[in-house]
Amino acid sequence: MARRLNLRQVEAFKAVIEYGTVSRAAEMMNISQPAMSKLIAHLEEDTALQLFDRVKGRLVLTRRGMRLYEEIDRIFAGVRQVENAVEAIRRDEQSRLLIGVMPALSGAFIREATTRFLARQPGVLCSVQSRSSQWIADGLVTRKLDVGFTVAPIDNPYIVSEPLMAHPLVCILPLDHPLTEKSVITPQDLDGTAFISFDPESFTSRRIGQVFDAHGVAPEIVMVVSISPTLCEFVAAGIGVSLVHPSAVGGLRGKVAIRAFEPAVQLDFQLCRIRDSRNARLVDAFLDGAREAAAEISRTILTPSGA
Repeated sequence: MARRLNLRQVEAFKAVIEYGTVSRAAEMMNISQPAMSKLIAHLEEDTALQLFDRVKGRLVLTRRGMRLYEEIDRIFAGVRQVENAVEAIRRDEQSRLLIGVMPALSGAFIREATTRFLARQPGVLCSVQSRSSQWIADGLVTRKLDVGFTVAPIDNPYIVSEPLMAHPLVCILPLDHPLTEKSVITPQDLDGTAFISFDPESFTSRRIGQVFDAHGVAPEIVMVVSISPTLCEFVAAGIGVSLVHPSAVGGLRGKVAIRAFEPAVQLDFQLCRIRDSRNARLVDAFLDGAREAAAEISRTILTPSGA
């Protein structure tokens, strides 16, 4: 009964055919010629097939030997394809960065952070997804993202978070709103005032709601939106007032009035990454650019005491 083959025998058989002689094949496999001859003999014995004819001291491939070689070559070609796929995946991971950013940071901040990164890492393909903080957290945990920017820390031992652009919320108002006469807005000023709110389930909305509840005030919610840019546009259009992180005002400065809000409601965006990222080098480079962009934006945020 034929015994199970071993890989060394198959490699020896393939080498003899491809290098032409037993001596040359033995040299390429770094074994002795007798050891090579023994591997071939054992292969024929284990397969119960005559793979070579012995003609004047040389091995000549038989028809069965050729059929076996064609099958072995096909299998090895498949292995090479797998190796090529592995290398392509490795190159792809090394040259792609998958970024998740919450909508509030999807404008000037992410543009500046990504531009700084690409200036130092040309040729890297950046994929930027603007989604909810929860979606970003899930994407990091499942490794569908390399780095993420969220509105609250992610409670997961595999995710490292650090605060980014820590600033108190400011009150934004239509330019002609009566409250623009004040330099500082308080919760009492907003009691019964037309107010544009974030989604009630959002982290920012809950923080603001806690302040209102603590002071016993109830603004008149006239609109609920999910992202900061949209909220700011509606404030500029005169629909109502709101509380936002100052970085969200962006290009609407001059179209809305910005006032300090007291008591201060601190809001820290979070820069998040997987602890053992597959793309650690690129992630580190990107986070350096993100920190620089955040510092620059923080320097340009106006003290919210004027329009």
